[in-house]
Amino acid sequence: VQLQASGGGLVQPGGSLTLSCAASGRIFKIKYMGWYRQAPGKQRELVVRIPSDGRLNYADFVSGRFSISRDSARNTFYLHLNSLKTEDTAVYFCNADIVSESFAPDVSTSYWGQGTLVTVSS
Repeated sequence: VQLQASGGGLVQPGGSLTLSCAASGRIFKIKYMGWYRQAPGKQRELVVRIPSDGRLNYADFVSGRFSISRDSARNTFYLHLNSLKTEDTAVYFCNADIVSESFAPDVSTSYWGQGTLVTVSS
């Protein structure tokens, strides 16, 4: 199983981007999806996650600017970034807990995408 993150780039303050995270390989079910970010010199932090109970958890700094969505048919989930600020500059990582075998639905493995750089600058 692999996660491929994409969609990063350079955007002006106030602009928007959509990041994608495509899962490939042996996938029966994606139990957990999340986006994290790591700014230069800082620790990786949660942006948003959807745990197995389906309840969205957004970091406080999101303040309604970001949203997560998924395309289950494509095993892909997205992070929609709006009203971007310079302090949103970071490498964004996707994370997913994936069940590979239908006969073992409680067995999942955590995978990380390689990260995609978002630079917010004028």
